Amino acid sequence: MEDLIHFYVTFLGIPRELAILHTVKFERVEIPKKTAIIKHGETEDYLYFISKGMVRFFILKPHPTEPAKEITFSFIVENMFCSAYDSFITRSPCNYTIETLKDTVIYRIHYQDLQNLYKTTEIGNYIGRISAEGLYVRKAQREMSLLMYNAEERYLNLLKTCPEYVLQIPLKYIASYLGITPQALSRIRKQIS
Repeated sequence: MEDLIHFYVTFLGIPRELAILHTVKFERVEIPKKTAIIKHGETEDYLYFISKGMVRFFILKPHPTEPAKEITFSFIVENMFCSAYDSFITRSPCNYTIETLKDTVIYRIHYQDLQNLYKTTEIGNYIGRISAEGLYVRKAQREMSLLMYNAEERYLNLLKTCPEYVLQIPLKYIASYLGITPQALSRIRKQIS
């Protein structure tokens, strides 16, 4: 729990006593690599903080004659909040899956516990707002990236924003995230190295 408290104090500027009060409802969970945190069709009950590891968000795109294709649309790494947030706030089934890319340690808080924190503490509302804003900004940046940049530029941006993680993510997931084939990504990597 100390790493979550440290994040609250260091990155969010929350006094330690308030950080401890807010994090008491979080549960630490260790999740093995390639494990779904939430699957398509389930309703999201938690907001997560990634303490160690990384996750990817993906949808299954059906095809009439072939198996469904996984399309990766987001990566979340250490010291970030994540959730199937649309499902979390609407209480409706999720349209995608969140899966660990390596052994991952998360802290999670249940929907009802978070609602209680919102009602009973000022800091709860602040943390909720910060979490929601972070999730929104990542989503907006992703959408703008797809509209404004070609695949090579998107790859360079990904390298710039999380260089220590890009080499740990399988090539096929990065290619899917960029909207290109693994072969095209290999060519881009050769051109820039």
